[in-house]
Amino acid sequence: MESSPQWLPPQPVSEPAPPGPQPFVDDRPPLYKRILGPLAVVAALLAKFGKLALIAIKGAKFATTSVTMLVSVAAYTLIWGLPFAAGFVALLFVHEMGHYIQLRREGVRPGRIVFVPFLGAVIGARSLGGSALAEARVGLAGPVLGSVGALLVAVVGVATGSDMLRALAFTGFLLNLFNLLPVVPLDGGRAMAAMAPWMWFVGLGAVVALVFLWPNPILILIAIFGALEVYRRWRARKQGLDGNPDYYAVKPLHRLLVGAVYVGLIVALAVGMDLTQLVRHLSDA
Repeated sequence: MESSPQWLPPQPVSEPAPPGPQPFVDDRPPLYKRILGPLAVVAALLAKFGKLALIAIKGAKFATTSVTMLVSVAAYTLIWGLPFAAGFVALLFVHEMGHYIQLRREGVRPGRIVFVPFLGAVIGARSLGGSALAEARVGLAGPVLGSVGALLVAVVGVATGSDMLRALAFTGFLLNLFNLLPVVPLDGGRAMAAMAPWMWFVGLGAVVALVFLWPNPILILIAIFGALEVYRRWRARKQGLDGNPDYYAVKPLHRLLVGAVYVGLIVALAVGMDLTQLVRHLSDA
């Protein structure tokens, strides 16, 4: 047998090709199970405490709020999982309770709190207090109480070292900050009714800009409803609102106080978001 000449370079040894990427396998439970899972837990609790549940839901308002709340929890569970979804809906509830309490303080009988998945929650009312100043108080009461709720979650999250609670607090701060955009029907637009109604157009422009920067159905709906509401309110501003021709007549001192609360909320929420992120980075270091 002939041997290869010694002056030839050694032949490279071929190595097996690395395995290609494995096909993605979605090992999550089927969609219907992910939807029905949280509802099944709720149903089991209702079955166990049925008598108490029947007593609790006697009022139509409570029933409507409870059912829409559970539907929202189930919907958000598809994205975030049950613990975060339940906490998020709870923060929405705290925010809406701020509006509810202030409506009662203004002598207005609040309607039902209705949760709309992926859009938040709304509370019905035939009036916003009869004046732009009362409307501003009602509008800002939601972010005030909502910010307190997010702060409590942040404190517990830091004390326990829970990443989930810190993320939930950050989301709560962001939610209340977004609601302060100066366009009706958001809470910031309610404040602008007492401060400077022309700011509605600035807020609407900001929402439209967000639609182009981060297009999504929720921002598009807010932009559409905002445009319709700004148009309606601006046309009727000289005739007033709620049967009060002096609806937008607000004393300078009251404008200043509303402005101070509005700006203070923005600063506090921005600081809260920043500190929540800072604590997270420090804990990861």
